[in-house]
Amino acid sequence: MEYSTEEFDVIVIGAGVMGSSTAYQTARRGQKTLLLEQYDFLHHRGSSHGESRTIRATYPEDYYTDLVLESYALWEQAESEIGYKVYFKAHQFDMGPSDSKILRAVIASYRRKSLPHRALNSQQVAEQFSGRIQIPENWVGVYSDKGGVIKPSKAVSMFQTLALKNGAVLKDNSEVKEIKKIGGENDGVLVTIASGESFRGKKCVVTVGAWTRKLVKTVCGVELPIQPLETTVSYWRIKEGYVSDYAIDNGFPSFAGYGDPYICGTPSFEYPGLIKVGIHGGYPCDPDKRPWRPGMSLGAMKEWIQKRFSGRVDSSKPITTQLCMYSMTPDEDFVLDFLGGEFGKDVVMGGGFSGHGFKMAPAVARLLADLALTGETKGNGLKYFRIGRFVENPKGNVKEYSEEQINNCGWI
Repeated sequence: MEYSTEEFDVIVIGAGVMGSSTAYQTARRGQKTLLLEQYDFLHHRGSSHGESRTIRATYPEDYYTDLVLESYALWEQAESEIGYKVYFKAHQFDMGPSDSKILRAVIASYRRKSLPHRALNSQQVAEQFSGRIQIPENWVGVYSDKGGVIKPSKAVSMFQTLALKNGAVLKDNSEVKEIKKIGGENDGVLVTIASGESFRGKKCVVTVGAWTRKLVKTVCGVELPIQPLETTVSYWRIKEGYVSDYAIDNGFPSFAGYGDPYICGTPSFEYPGLIKVGIHGGYPCDPDKRPWRPGMSLGAMKEWIQKRFSGRVDSSKPITTQLCMYSMTPDEDFVLDFLGGEFGKDVVMGGGFSGHGFKMAPAVARLLADLALTGETKGNGLKYFRIGRFVENPKGNVKEYSEEQINNCGWI
């Protein structure tokens, strides 16, 4: 069969941070690349917009620590090519109950990777932060230099600009309606958008965030357990006299609080006098029929802010809130794999980033580009990201932290 459509080496579907950085990766390797986005570029309907995301290497799983460490260098490489900053360094502070298995596993991972860190009891935390942070006596804190803040909308724009500079073609308002296999093995795919226009690609990478489940089911009938969630982050006013204490320029860290709820946040940065705090999680939704309203109860967050920040942040109500989307897998691990079936290795999936993937986008893009262009990639972490894990166990990867991990974390 003859096709009169334009042909590309790689077609990337979805222009959030994962797709845009993947298009940059393939284009800079000399591959003729097409990046398709269903809405306007830099829209606010998905997961890659806003003013800040944390970056940290404090993970209980080594495979994530490795991806973050690689991403630090790749963020800086991209910055050097574009000529401006999107990644701003800070320390990272994690806190939680001393018997938290996850927090102990974080320490164990740091020890295995020989990453500098300090484990602090409640008195040491108060001294380290001059009272800006307080934790209960039965809690511990972990302080490291592997933290920071990323400017998400600016970062996505950076990758799109670099992809363009390296010869990629960028098309927004181009919703993909069909991905069809062409001919036999290695003959590629035909991607058709809502306007009826089609593009032929030797390889295709799908990075459509909260729309992953819908698109994959439409394309091949496979039901991936990736649940879209609508989540809320809030900005809280720092009380008069303490504004500079919580600023990134004065050394306040990005932070995470383990337990129920799991809290994460960034120092005062994008909005002077306000500090960003959010709860990890959200409410299931249809990404095309979202409620567009904060659904998270703020009671637990108010109490957390009042106690952790020593009353120096007004916990009565947030000044403003922002909505975002998660693409949640049952085990909160990513999906980085070939779609398989009739597509073989011609279509690569990147999804299920579960609210913690943005920081790792440059390394994830490197993996997706490797898979698309060579059919393989370096590193052992991909076994945790297989689609097939949900066939073997509907809950995916079993997260168990060994007694050796929790007993040899080194903070007591």
